[in-house]
Amino acid sequence: MPHKTAQECVSVTGREPLSQTIHGRSYTITANGPVLEPCAPHDVLSRLGDKWTTLVMSLLAIAPDNRLRFSQIKNGISGISQRMLTLTLRYLGRDGLLVRHYFAEVPPRVEYELSPMGKSMLPALEGFTTWIRSNWPAIEDSRRAFDARDR
Repeated sequence: MPHKTAQECVSVTGREPLSQTIHGRSYTITANGPVLEPCAPHDVLSRLGDKWTTLVMSLLAIAPDNRLRFSQIKNGISGISQRMLTLTLRYLGRDGLLVRHYFAEVPPRVEYELSPMGKSMLPALEGFTTWIRSNWPAIEDSRRAFDARDR
């Protein structure tokens, strides 16, 4: 759906701003231009764009039954610290994207699994990572050109 121009969005009287959405986020066209509305899930968007979140979810997506132990996740993601993995798993669990299974054995065992909601996010994650792979050479070229201008 094409987006309306600022002139098309101004009300009949020309004074009241009109509300719209883009990618599910509300915005208002004002005389000074578009204004994004505050977004409650901003922290969720930040987390889902985090590299560790993307890697943890991707690793769980390819694991048998989408389920792994902490050490398997840590060994499967190069460079992640124990603290960062702990935080990432905690946040994913808090957001409902991950389920933590505790087994009262000796020694105790904990496994992490993508929840149904976490699994439902995999197509969006695939689209995002595919876009990055497709555009990465152009992004690198743009960065080099930008950095060369700043010198």
